[in-house]
Amino acid sequence: MGTRNYRRKTSHSENGPGDGGRTGSWRVERPVIDRNLCIPCKRGKEACFICWLFCPDIVISRTIPPTINLEYCKGCGICAEECPTKAITMVDEAKFAEEDKE
Repeated sequence: MGTRNYRRKTSHSENGPGDGGRTGSWRVERPVIDRNLCIPCKRGKEACFICWLFCPDIVISRTIPPTINLEYCKGCGICAEECPTKAITMVDEAKFAEEDKE
């Protein structure tokens, strides 16, 4: 049997925020980070970032403190479910609409 030089097929494009479009306008719940519970905020160094890892829309930054780009966040809640310290909670978007009126 001969050997063949198989090549691995990979994608050379990079995904990022906006791949699904600006979905923030139809979000029902908004993720809010409690910096007192967030591991990177408490330690002051890059640690954890499980929310960043599991976010399907890549809208959570890997910075200290982590930020969420609400323009592209669809409010799926995966980040809140995966956070080991429960630092991310999903808050009803209507609460923020009322605060904006005031």
